Amino acid sequence: MTTPPTGVPEKDFAEELEFLAAYDDGPRPPGWVLTPRAVVTFVCGSSEPLSLPAGAKRKGLTPRMAVSGKFVGDRALIERCVVTLAGERGLMLVGEPGTAKSMLSELLSAAICGTSALVVQGTAGTTEDQLRYGWNYALLLAKGPTPEALVASPVLTAMRTGAVARVEEITRCLPEVQDSLVSVLSDRRMSVPELTTEHAHTIAAQPGFAVLATANLRDRGVNEMSSALKRRFNFEVIPPIADAQAETELVRRQASAAVARSGAQFSVDDAVLDALVTVFRDLRTGRSDEGWAVERPTAVMSTAEAVAVATSIGLAQAYLANSAGDPLEYLPGNLFGVVHKDEAADAERLIGYWDSAVRRRAEAGHRMWRSLWDLREKLER
Repeated sequence: MTTPPTGVPEKDFAEELEFLAAYDDGPRPPGWVLTPRAVVTFVCGSSEPLSLPAGAKRKGLTPRMAVSGKFVGDRALIERCVVTLAGERGLMLVGEPGTAKSMLSELLSAAICGTSALVVQGTAGTTEDQLRYGWNYALLLAKGPTPEALVASPVLTAMRTGAVARVEEITRCLPEVQDSLVSVLSDRRMSVPELTTEHAHTIAAQPGFAVLATANLRDRGVNEMSSALKRRFNFEVIPPIADAQAETELVRRQASAAVARSGAQFSVDDAVLDALVTVFRDLRTGRSDEGWAVERPTAVMSTAEAVAVATSIGLAQAYLANSAGDPLEYLPGNLFGVVHKDEAADAERLIGYWDSAVRRRAEAGHRMWRSLWDLREKLER
């Protein structure tokens, strides 16, 4: 029986990570689980099956393996990310919402240090303690400010172990919270002045420590990063997926994994996925493949949202099969849920898309688009 994916890369791809560790015994930066070259292969995949060197074969380890591609994008971009982290410099992944920045940060950290769990989720409520340290107040009252009473943040834990600390959506944090990372990135030390003189009050980062942050371009101006903090990061822009076929395959893979985690089997056919991705790409770019102009909604029509819709359809097919009928029936309602988040006018833009691109494709004789056109009334409910 196949184990459902957990969504944790170091667990889901443990066999690949173990294989790559044995496959490439080249030089590794201090504290790294894999070589930089193997990290790139883990993220981008191998074009053909790889074979372990004769001296690296181990009992229970597959001698030959094709490493799956997990991120759809430019290999050169991944190489730059890996080189940045190998140099122990901060890495900032920026882009539109839903361009798999978080997924890429998880994959990189899992391959580099073996864990993607050292993460701080940036929000308006994130405090400086969550990026630095806090206290166990029971121990603090009983013994005073001792190392045992210190509660390490994921960043401090990464410093102590030489791992990668992830900070998601850093621009959602208040500026004074963001700037608590300046000294960490500059001096690679964290001061804990509350500790008594008999204890070391400065914690130095172990080799391999790095900070990997993400930020959405749509959050620009919410809590703008200071120039001092920006200078301590290398910025890489993660663009939307350019190739429609690659995006469709990614949506299928991610939705299949999400449905499998619920204990069901993904059974949405290719025609439905093609229609789903086509609609998202048309609305995202404001132009169809045929060259027709489309009014873009203000809502984010990202690949991540497409995965969420495909997952919803897959779950409906799995659990409501007796009443589901054609899976296309679920597409209009789920699309409406995506666009109707920020502006009420986006619902009218979606109906306008149905009345233009969907109708024209239906009139051209495309059976699937004819079925979608017949479902237009579901948008008006």
